[in-house]
Amino acid sequence: MTHAWSGGCQCGAVRYRFLEKPSGAHICHCRMCQKAFGAFYAPLVGGPKASFEIARGTLAVFSSSDRAERGFCSACGTPLTFGYVDSVRISVSIGSLDDPEAFPPVDQHGVESRLSWVNDLGHLPDRPPTEAEDERAASFIKSTNHQHPDHDTDRWPE
Repeated sequence: MTHAWSGGCQCGAVRYRFLEKPSGAHICHCRMCQKAFGAFYAPLVGGPKASFEIARGTLAVFSSSDRAERGFCSACGTPLTFGYVDSVRISVSIGSLDDPEAFPPVDQHGVESRLSWVNDLGHLPDRPPTEAEDERAASFIKSTNHQHPDHDTDRWPE
């Protein structure tokens, strides 16, 4: 069995997987998602709760409303899940997946709270690093990196 739909937090304390390919990739601009992610919007994709499992660690959960819960890593704070209490689906943050490239968003939710300048972000000029910046950054990251790799380092439970 392959685990193409796995992911986890930045420090590796929490690892999860979907047994079915997630669907419905989207970004949510609602104010709760902005605050939960500390970002302009939340990129999410989900699937049936029955196909989702935590393989390592325990999700810390915050009830952001009477209807919704958000799971995160209590060690590093990575936002990991979103779900309505009465729903059969659960969503994960696309960036926490081992292969986020596989889940491009197909629509946008909560657009009433979308920041006025968000749609223009893709038009900002790219600023490539200089060769010296590249070398310094690579050296710094290599010597100080505490981030878990984009794959599990333990065997999945059978």
